[in-house]
Amino acid sequence: MLNEKRRGLLVFNGIGLIATAILSGWFYFFFLLGAIDLWPFVTDVPVNIGGDRRAWNMAHLEGITNGTMLIAIGAAGSYIRLGERAQAVLFWAALAFGWLFTLLFWAALAFGWLFTLPAIANALFGTRGLEFGGGPFPGDVTINNVIFLFGWPAMVGVHVAVALLLWGAWQHHRPGAGQ
Repeated sequence: MLNEKRRGLLVFNGIGLIATAILSGWFYFFFLLGAIDLWPFVTDVPVNIGGDRRAWNMAHLEGITNGTMLIAIGAAGSYIRLGERAQAVLFWAALAFGWLFTLLFWAALAFGWLFTLPAIANALFGTRGLEFGGGPFPGDVTINNVIFLFGWPAMVGVHVAVALLLWGAWQHHRPGAGQ
């Protein structure tokens, strides 16, 4: 089972991602309006926020999706039976960032924050970060490439985390697990 400290940190980071989604949601809202309009407090203050509707939608939903996923992993932690090393790999794969070659010790260290923050950066800078060199999408190629490279640890991390979650859930419920 995931230990209590890791479960609590997953939930905490999930809530942090949802808070980030709320913040990017405000940017999305003001982007759509073209103004800050919070009647009766502030009305019709023009703003020019870059990006497009689809990018802001993705930035907002990445935080919601990944935050909910981390909260779910934390909540389901008592149903995931993993050894200490596998717990550490799962924890870091779900939270942070790192290098592909440290997979044995720190896993991919990625998906929660490194899917959400680049999506927000894509919305702010008008890029997509889906292909090195920018592909068919507009925006500054250098910024696109940085965002693209940040996506690799997240891609590895989510696959490592899901594989460990499936294995841990199976270990908890397999026949003869001695629950």
